[in-house]
Amino acid sequence: MKRELARATEQSQIELRVVKGEGQSSSRTAGASEQIDDKALVERAARGDGIAFSELVNRHYEKAVRVAFGMLKDRFDAEDVAQEAFSRVYRKLESFEGQSAFSTWLYRIVVNLSIDALRKRKRQRRADVDDELTREALRSDEELWPVFDESDPMLSVERRELRARLDEAFAELPEIHRAVLLLREVQGLSYEEIAETLQIKKGTVMSRLFHARKAMQVKLTAQETEEIKVAEVR
Repeated sequence: MKRELARATEQSQIELRVVKGEGQSSSRTAGASEQIDDKALVERAARGDGIAFSELVNRHYEKAVRVAFGMLKDRFDAEDVAQEAFSRVYRKLESFEGQSAFSTWLYRIVVNLSIDALRKRKRQRRADVDDELTREALRSDEELWPVFDESDPMLSVERRELRARLDEAFAELPEIHRAVLLLREVQGLSYEEIAETLQIKKGTVMSRLFHARKAMQVKLTAQETEEIKVAEVR
């Protein structure tokens, strides 16, 4: 399945074909480009090398979608955010100084766009993030939480229930807490990388993570208590 990313720029129009589910570029230079780091690819893309930019997209597209999906809980909205993020990256390639990782720069744009999308969604009073479409998406390959071994039927049921509780608790967190928890627990960024990505202090990252984890724990405990009460009534 292919998805095209096409955006008009000041000088020209670029079209990028992103092959979902593949880790390598579909261009004939894929093998060689794997040896080139992101900074070098950015420099080439800034000079007008379309293949270099396509390789950046292929390397980071699914990660960008995963971050956006973690915030938005909607695959289509997440893909829209990822495409807009790469469009902005393309327009600002020359401003990338390379002092931080390309992924850090990209994640910052993705998170900001995701927060904007959440606020817009609230203003327009769209459907709640826990509707059936979201639940179907959360059961797909793009799940926010790790996919467990499902070979044992009993454990499989328990783990699906755990994922459902985690998803529900996560969806109730404020945007700022979702962002730090997502970047830390799912993307595996360090405190310093998260601080750089969100442009906040390291202490603020640690504080938000503490409150996010505490809120998750409280919500999970409340869910378990409610389930026990329901079971006792039965």
